Amino acid sequence: MSQSNRIDNAFTVESTRDNTPEPNYSGALSFARRMYTKQLSDAEVAVTGIPFDTATTNRPGTRFGPRGIRAASTEVAWQRNWPWEFDVWSRLKVVDYGDCFFDPGRPERVPGAIQSHIERILAADTAVLSLGGDHFLSLPVLRAHVKKYGPVSLLHFDAHTDTWEDEKGRIDHGTMFFHAVREGLVNPSESVQIGIRTTNDSTMGFNIFHADWIHQHGVDALLEATRKILGDNKVYLTFDIDCVDPAYAPGTGTPVCGGLSSAQALRILRGLRGVNLVGMDLVEVSPPYDHAEITSLLGAFIAYDMLALYTARHKLGETF
Repeated sequence: MSQSNRIDNAFTVESTRDNTPEPNYSGALSFARRMYTKQLSDAEVAVTGIPFDTATTNRPGTRFGPRGIRAASTEVAWQRNWPWEFDVWSRLKVVDYGDCFFDPGRPERVPGAIQSHIERILAADTAVLSLGGDHFLSLPVLRAHVKKYGPVSLLHFDAHTDTWEDEKGRIDHGTMFFHAVREGLVNPSESVQIGIRTTNDSTMGFNIFHADWIHQHGVDALLEATRKILGDNKVYLTFDIDCVDPAYAPGTGTPVCGGLSSAQALRILRGLRGVNLVGMDLVEVSPPYDHAEITSLLGAFIAYDMLALYTARHKLGETF
């Protein structure tokens, strides 16, 4: 490719593994400059946006999350990301599949639209990294994954348990995992919730590591316990950005003080090499409440580390 054509890689690259340098501040946006395509025959992972935020109970704005994360992801596109010793882009065929379409005027149809969107990707034997959007989206996304893989263990980073009791059929970003347990999508006794720091007396059987527990006992103790609980189970990883303290991630709808630092969050993710990931999402990035794009930037780094975890397990064969 000539120097003059090294721009707009989202549309001009000829391979899913192409990593031609492009200025961070220009060019057509796709996640980490990956090929933008609806064709999945040569894709192992599809990154897709789900710009839905009408299930939020506090500040809206996460509908802009996928766009914000994509813009910030130019910072993780140009080199092998530290401290990984392998290059994800040369090992894993990642594409940007674009966003899920739904009719906001028909909110009752949104869960089905999201589930169908994910099912189409999974039907091509392509894994999915979903970018939210509010956390409700995890429920229809989980339904699609369980339809393919069967019940999974949930690896859940959040300030909230999102298991508040709810009536069937409600659309709420604080009750998805109540429904997920009731529907048999996840096995709570083999699942882990990390960073929790809000009151909910009903654990529904989840293994919960509160933020204060992590601050007291440390990341290494958390990693040891988490590995034992997850074992070699099929794992769905969901990361609500409000798991991180608002000092590091102000751009979110329901911030809670006392959370993890960005360094702790990234160290925990990177310490879970070998986890048997079958699906992933990053949710609740709300650019309207961000400052200097630091939340979107953290989201991009978290998303990259999710892809690196997937690579370590499914391309390098690593296990716990």
